[in-house]
Amino acid sequence: MKIGILSSGGDCPGINATIRGVGKTAIMHYGMEVIGIHSGFVGLLNKDVQTFDERSLSGILNLGGTILGTSREKPFRKLLASGESEKPQLIRQNYEELGLDCLVCIGGNGTQKTAGMLSAMGLNVIGVPKTIDNDIWGTDITFGFDTAVNIATEAIDRLHSTASSHKRVMVVEVMGHHAGWIALYAGMAGGADVILLPELGFDMDKINEVILDRARRGKPYSIVVVAEGIETPDKERPSVYVTRVIEEATGIESRDTVLGYIQRGGNPSPFDRNLATRLGGYATELIANGQFGRMVCMKGNEVESIPLSEVAGKLKLVTPEHDLIVQGKRMGISFGD
Repeated sequence: MKIGILSSGGDCPGINATIRGVGKTAIMHYGMEVIGIHSGFVGLLNKDVQTFDERSLSGILNLGGTILGTSREKPFRKLLASGESEKPQLIRQNYEELGLDCLVCIGGNGTQKTAGMLSAMGLNVIGVPKTIDNDIWGTDITFGFDTAVNIATEAIDRLHSTASSHKRVMVVEVMGHHAGWIALYAGMAGGADVILLPELGFDMDKINEVILDRARRGKPYSIVVVAEGIETPDKERPSVYVTRVIEEATGIESRDTVLGYIQRGGNPSPFDRNLATRLGGYATELIANGQFGRMVCMKGNEVESIPLSEVAGKLKLVTPEHDLIVQGKRMGISFGD
């Protein structure tokens, strides 16, 4: 069999470990031929590929980013430009001309949606979920999330000393447009006093009262962790808005820090390397067994798979009943609600 591998959407720690897991399992165990497709679906449109062997897949386990490159090309998006609607058919044509028996799509929600649509066209496709946001429906965890949480937690740890020394409120903005998983896990692990998630909403008056109450109890500094996707008036940047309102209302000096793309860069954590390896290996097993049109996923500590058709258009969001939120509230942590 001959399989193609591509990575699409935002970069993420663990993609290279996944490429290695898929490719080495295919070559070493199943005797398959493997090609890498550059720049996501752009490479499939242009037939920009390379042939993988064992040597070319060595030394990439610990590398961040993706050796194949990536793009946010969405071939099914309807645009006015001439020929845009022909992209899915061009992908089918190039898939056949390259002699592929299966296409492995490593990516987030948009990539898995595209993978499902290609599968519906009759192409053999396997999806591997990737995102630091951990918001892909159908899997308990995605690789990249653990690394991002580690990076954010370390940053919060470092800000504690400055906050304490200067008696300031430090507002830390982390990634998460629709889902607050990074804010929740890093905020709890970093000992934040206030954690704001897109799913829960927040009341600045209640947050200000928490800050003032801490000051009255002899704690003149606070750590506030906010997800980038929380709603603010006039779409003001969350960290800027929260910092400004806290300082105006409490009179306590406040500063904001935006972690941004730092959370997506660098080497994957050991956990993410192993998770990516497991998911990649299982993806190849599905191919060998002819089980196409599926996305590999984690259920508890077991690697499983679900139909790609079930994934599209859904997000895995934090709920108020999550045990970290329940426990956090019992310990006096505010979630702004």
